Amino acid sequence: MIKSIAHASFLVANVKKSLDFYCGVLQISQNMTRPNFPFDGAWLDLGDSGQQLHLMQLPNPDSKEGRPEHGGKDKHVALVVDNIEALAIRLEEANVTFSRSKSGRAAFFCRDPDGNALEFSEDFTPAKS
Repeated sequence: MIKSIAHASFLVANVKKSLDFYCGVLQISQNMTRPNFPFDGAWLDLGDSGQQLHLMQLPNPDSKEGRPEHGGKDKHVALVVDNIEALAIRLEEANVTFSRSKSGRAAFFCRDPDGNALEFSEDFTPAKS
């Protein structure tokens, strides 16, 4: 039985530029235990859950062209945050464009420097079916 996501991965063109965004703007901590792979990259810790976001500096077969402006209409990773409005302020200060969820819930989407879509929402308990 699947219990959780261990990590999600994004392809990036420049690890340093990506770390400026993920660690600087989003304030995600870098995990320095990444093994020495034959390509550059970084592991980022998502809270205390043991879940990670892996950045891999490799050629990206997916074009940034033609992607929808709203990241909710594209492949994306959804991240839970403590305070969505505080994050919105940090994104605005960093001149990162984002769009609010079209569903009316407290969530928004942005893209990283490589066009990867991210969703942010505050903690919620989904209804059980």
